[in-house]
Amino acid sequence: MTDHLHPRSRLVHDALRAAGIPGEIVVLPDAASTAALAASALGTDVGAIANSLVFWSDGEPLLVMTSGAHRVDTAALAARLGRTSITRASVDQVREATGQAIGGVAPTGHPTKLTTVIDEDLAAFDEIWAAGGTPHTVFPLTFDQLVALTQGTVAAVA
Repeated sequence: MTDHLHPRSRLVHDALRAAGIPGEIVVLPDAASTAALAASALGTDVGAIANSLVFWSDGEPLLVMTSGAHRVDTAALAARLGRTSITRASVDQVREATGQAIGGVAPTGHPTKLTTVIDEDLAAFDEIWAAGGTPHTVFPLTFDQLVALTQGTVAAVA
């Protein structure tokens, strides 16, 4: 049942079901707004946390799903993607692009489809975890499911 979920998490749940992904959204007792907090709460490797980071690039939002084990090298990623620049989106840009707050941005459930890049390092894990639309919600999925869900481009991001 999704009755207990925040409305943003219900949107994520519905998008997962529409994509045929069975993972359930887990509501954590404490906020897991960082990869380290999420990994600790779930008892998993920090590298298996798929951080949803929103950047601004060439006049549009860019969602980068990166392993919690490292940071995005924006200059190198811009060069790989043939973009002029990639900079961190503002709080307002994140909310406008995703309908979600920083610390809880999911890879899906957004008002419109976002151009997405997926960290190739996430492929090393059998199960990865992503935010479920709020800082208190997460859900499991596989790397292949994440790629299918977001229709993202797999690349080195660090």
